Amino acid sequence: MGFEDTYRLSAHAVITNELGEVLQLRATYADRNWGLPGGALDPGETIHEALLRECREELGREVRIDYLSGVYYHRVYRSHVFIFRAHFADHGAIALSDEHSELAYFAVDQLSPVQRQRVQECLAFDGRVRSDKF
Repeated sequence: MGFEDTYRLSAHAVITNELGEVLQLRATYADRNWGLPGGALDPGETIHEALLRECREELGREVRIDYLSGVYYHRVYRSHVFIFRAHFADHGAIALSDEHSELAYFAVDQLSPVQRQRVQECLAFDGRVRSDKF
């Protein structure tokens, strides 16, 4: 890989409700798929700073990070994705940004295969950060 090659990093949060369902947001861009809150790092940000900023922007809420559970490589996007377990810092309402059209909580078995693996490994965290590629 050359110095000038494009490479992406993103950070995403696994946030669950009282039933253990996982928060997903429907994007208003690209393929309009459902995904975990979070997004790309800005230049100069740490992965933790990016996650907190992205959740604030996308959800209108502050989150607290519990732990980093995995780092996953996506060949299609040439991107590493950092998955964190997080929870809301308060009990306010979610206010979606214009990047997302709706939110919903899904049972883990309703998630796409890639999301399911990442979320299952996050929720079963045993102190070891997981890694895989898709």
